[in-house]
Amino acid sequence: MAALEPYLTIVDCQKGDVLLHQGIYEMEQYFILDGILKRAVTNQNAKEMILRFGAERDIETSYAAWRLKTPTPYSIVSVTKARVAKLSLPQWVMFIESHSEVKQTFEFEVMQLMSEIMAHTITLHLLNAPGRVHRFVRKHADLFERLPKKELASYLNLSPETLSRLKNQGKI
Repeated sequence: MAALEPYLTIVDCQKGDVLLHQGIYEMEQYFILDGILKRAVTNQNAKEMILRFGAERDIETSYAAWRLKTPTPYSIVSVTKARVAKLSLPQWVMFIESHSEVKQTFEFEVMQLMSEIMAHTITLHLLNAPGRVHRFVRKHADLFERLPKKELASYLNLSPETLSRLKNQGKI
């Protein structure tokens, strides 16, 4: 990791700061040091779908899009005050190409992230509201109390009122 340090830039983010805009080609690799980020896609009508949340010790990347030479299919946005270490994807790829064990671990992590997003999308279609909330709590108990409820409700495709009602009824 010492070899990577000279390439990293530390960025302090405020809630709502966009680190990566959907549809661009200039991509970066992010290492979350503190706080919570979200990966979200927005349609032409500005309707947002949150694909995942990442917190301390997680990564955010658009590596697959960069490899495919396509624009970023999503944005990366700070959900809370956050601190990240970042570097350009070309620099990151140059680094991992010379560190095969890091590359193998990273590419496995990218596949896990994509699988997690697919599972979340399926969950939105197959589970009812309480089921979606219970699954989130089971898989991400550490984030449940830290996330703004409006963001969590959006991720679970619920209204904030429904999420609050489920919580108050003790169904969570």
